[in-house]
Amino acid sequence: MARRRRLGPPHLIPIFTDIFLYAVIVPVIPFALRARIGVPEEDVQHWVSVLISVYGAALLVGSPVCGFLADRMTNRKLPLILGLLALAGATLLLCLGKTIGILLAGRVLQGISAAVVWTVGLALLADTVPPESVGQALGYVGISMSLGILVAPLLGGIVYANVGYYPVYFLAFGMIFLDIILRFMLLEKKPARTWLREQTAAIREEQQEEKPDSTNPAATNEESIPTIEPSLSNSSSQQHVNPFKALGILLSSRRLLAALVCTLFQSVLLTSWDATIPIYVNRIFGWSSLGAGLVFLPLILPTFMAPLVGRWADKKGPRWPTVTGFLFAVPFLVLLRLVDHNSIRQKVLLCALLALTGLAITNALTPLEAEIVYIVRHKELTHPRAFGGRGAYATAYGLWNMAFAGGMLIGPLWGGFITQGAGWGTMSWSLAILSAAGAGIAWLFIGGEVWKKTPPESGHEQNEQSITEQGV
Repeated sequence: MARRRRLGPPHLIPIFTDIFLYAVIVPVIPFALRARIGVPEEDVQHWVSVLISVYGAALLVGSPVCGFLADRMTNRKLPLILGLLALAGATLLLCLGKTIGILLAGRVLQGISAAVVWTVGLALLADTVPPESVGQALGYVGISMSLGILVAPLLGGIVYANVGYYPVYFLAFGMIFLDIILRFMLLEKKPARTWLREQTAAIREEQQEEKPDSTNPAATNEESIPTIEPSLSNSSSQQHVNPFKALGILLSSRRLLAALVCTLFQSVLLTSWDATIPIYVNRIFGWSSLGAGLVFLPLILPTFMAPLVGRWADKKGPRWPTVTGFLFAVPFLVLLRLVDHNSIRQKVLLCALLALTGLAITNALTPLEAEIVYIVRHKELTHPRAFGGRGAYATAYGLWNMAFAGGMLIGPLWGGFITQGAGWGTMSWSLAILSAAGAGIAWLFIGGEVWKKTPPESGHEQNEQSITEQGV
């Protein structure tokens, strides 16, 4: 059997690049709005929230379309290249824009690019990684995402504070150039299998011609001949797929709907800080763009544990990691209201609470990503002819991306407008309520409905009968 390829830089760099370019301007936007566009101080919070949310709106609209198209393309590399071109155009608009309208256009184009990268990139991962390792692999995707969120605000804040506005975008264009090189290195699973099939046929033909000695185990051992996994259907099945029926089958899953709702909640919890932390630490502690970038470190560093969380989900199922993550976040979100004045102890308290909140978010988000793969594999067993040769990973991750984008749209508005209207403390406990609600939904549905006699544990351990019984 042909070995599945390990996840490597060509798979992870597109995601890192997209997140890097999203996050590099987070600590810069509040200061650039005042210095370059002349936005009054009292309106900065409003426009920061809007600019971040517009990205999420574009991602929301673009994700299902990208997923639908990607499952019907013969090669997933082409949409990744097109997404890169859109990202380059978006970066140019954001770099040169001196009006709110141009900045909004840049963020919209950036969101469309992200829809392509995340939908197609995660579908490629699901195509490539064996079922028993999907959670762990998605943990490495989480690290790639975390590195982008971690490095980008830090570098953006340092560069802006020391050498100015345009050098921040020199970093961005450098990442795009690196991404161009690595995306052309990307070899997709389906073309690789075609090559292996050709090589297999050639080897067998050669062996038949040579009529090897039966006493030579090396010559007669068929395990030495690469074989092709039968998981991809032939191309003729692709022609008869009804895309609306396939989408309906996915959306009929209560388990999938719960995963999408929990993803929405997690995205709100993650992105509400982008619109609030830089402005809040500037107002409370007097920190510049450099401090606004550094304060994201404790929030993001715990996400490097994502592969361990993913491995937990692979072995024990996604329910309890997700529930634990949501519940773990609640007390720390409430306690963030205590950060309300300038002192060393308050700064330490803020960093500690952000670190614990980041750990909780990681514990929930990685299993939710893996849950999408588990559900699609279940559906392919119970409806083997419904999804065609390409399967439904891109479509399913288009829906997941749509849910995450909904959180990116809501989160900055939630955080920014509640902070502006009712205060930092109200914003923090409102997010705690949302996290508690996510824990309840995850306990009821993630990994299978909790009231069933034998809820499924993980995506690769179930047979078709148990899947049907669970109503996946």
